[in-house]
Amino acid sequence: MTAETRPTGLLPVAERAQVRRAFAALLLSEKRRAACALGLHLVAAAAGAVAPLLLGEIIDTLASGGTAEGVDRLAVGIAAAVAAVIVFTWAGTFVSHRLGELLSAKMREQFVDRSLRLPMPVVERAGAGDLMTRSSADVPEAGTLFREGVPEVSVSLLNVLVLFGAMLWVSPLLGLCMLVAVPPITIGTRWYLRRARHGYLREREAESNVGDTIGASADGARTTEAYRLEDQRRRAGDHTVAEHWSATRYTLFLRSVFFPFLDATYALPTAAVLLIGGALYFDGTVSLGMVASCAVLTRQIMFPLDHILMWVERVQRGFAALARVEGVAEAEDTEAHATADRPEGGDVALRDVRFAYPAGGDVLHGVDLEVPAGQRLAVVGPSGAGKSTLARLVSGSDVPRAGTVAIGGVEVAALPLDERRRRVTLVTQEHHVFAASLRDNLILAKAEAGDAELESALAAVGADWAQDLPCGLDTELGGTAKELDAASAQQIALARIILADPDVVVLDEATAMLDPRAARDTERALGAVLAGRTVIAIAHRLHTAHDADRIAVVEDGLVAELGDHHELLERDGHYADLWRAWHGELAA
Repeated sequence: MTAETRPTGLLPVAERAQVRRAFAALLLSEKRRAACALGLHLVAAAAGAVAPLLLGEIIDTLASGGTAEGVDRLAVGIAAAVAAVIVFTWAGTFVSHRLGELLSAKMREQFVDRSLRLPMPVVERAGAGDLMTRSSADVPEAGTLFREGVPEVSVSLLNVLVLFGAMLWVSPLLGLCMLVAVPPITIGTRWYLRRARHGYLREREAESNVGDTIGASADGARTTEAYRLEDQRRRAGDHTVAEHWSATRYTLFLRSVFFPFLDATYALPTAAVLLIGGALYFDGTVSLGMVASCAVLTRQIMFPLDHILMWVERVQRGFAALARVEGVAEAEDTEAHATADRPEGGDVALRDVRFAYPAGGDVLHGVDLEVPAGQRLAVVGPSGAGKSTLARLVSGSDVPRAGTVAIGGVEVAALPLDERRRRVTLVTQEHHVFAASLRDNLILAKAEAGDAELESALAAVGADWAQDLPCGLDTELGGTAKELDAASAQQIALARIILADPDVVVLDEATAMLDPRAARDTERALGAVLAGRTVIAIAHRLHTAHDADRIAVVEDGLVAELGDHHELLERDGHYADLWRAWHGELAA
């Protein structure tokens, strides 16, 4: 499916050539294991072809009046061949499935790594449902392709080739009877393949939309109830479910036509062998044993051939899933286009910055702003003025439509993701506590941090509750373990800032979940800890602005005023109005 036919915002889907390259690269990364598995299955397939050949020999021996001793030797050979099939099939299957699990694990690790490197705007435009569906549905489906598809199809293909070669060795004329199945199988498979990729991609995309709609309805349940939007959300859910049902019904239609059509062709080679073989037998060209061997071989060939064709459907699902998994790489903020320059210092500069969200016009209209290294700037203004947008641009979470946002003389958007995360940190009121120990939740910011450093960071943000945990830093949090309230989760996020030690810290309502007194204490503690770093704080409580070195008042997407607390009060402009509204009187 091309980008033009996909809903705006969804993560990309890799093209066929890219999927084939990714599939081959993973397979070749374990070529020794793959060669070993193929070798074992090749021996098993060769042993499987021995039994029908010896059966034909037994028939010819009996027809020619051979001895029981000769028949017994041939029977022992059949038993040995069957034993070889069992042993080598087991060994080959064991190696194949270990190979498949290893390849599946590598693919999962690649997906997680790429997902963590996705730029935040890409994730937000795509929606949680799309990435969640790729993680929870597409990755396991693509994993099945490696765990089961590769071994099953490879083994079946080997069996078909070996058994067909045995037929040609017995009788080239009878072996060619297998070709009568090629035209109908080719026609049916081409018909199916022309439609399957689009159908399965559409089905996967519909699953993403269902997940996104259900997630949005669950997250906004209280808002929905408050504004009586139940019918609207129900209609949205019904619409996405109907789209999913339509997509699923289409792929079901493809299978309903494809598989019965194939079943009707499987008897053709056996019928051809019996008809042509009978005529050749009475003509004296072939023996009865040769006809019997080829007839049995046609039935044996049909089992792996049917397995391959059955896997055509699963492989289409797997490759459609792999296309969506590999599509994440296209949206990844790769190092290929990143600059090699590195910031010098922590000064922040915005030059004629303009920004617009996809659904509307410009939110920022040519913002110019400079924040010297080590300065604390508070950004205030009415709701919707563009304060949070400004914070996201400085952190690199969004890219300006026009103009530049630079840290230490280097554009933030041009920095490699790892470098950007090391240089600048954005903290909002939305925080996540992972289902892990307190220690693990903190060392995300600094893997080598020791206990003393972790405890110091917690103390700096006023997280006194951590001292009362039953197992200290090893106490499990989240999930079915200890649940933290929003304020405690926010303190963990602030402690991560201290551990990460970035040059620039952007605080967007970072203490909004704390009560006013706790927020005040935490901000003062942070002020001491973050001394020497550039801090840009989106201030919704004006006491935060009071403590800042400078204050930028943002209104209607522009910096309306800039100065310290006392300067702005003396100007008696926008900031003074906000201060009066906050305190009820002009206070110094």
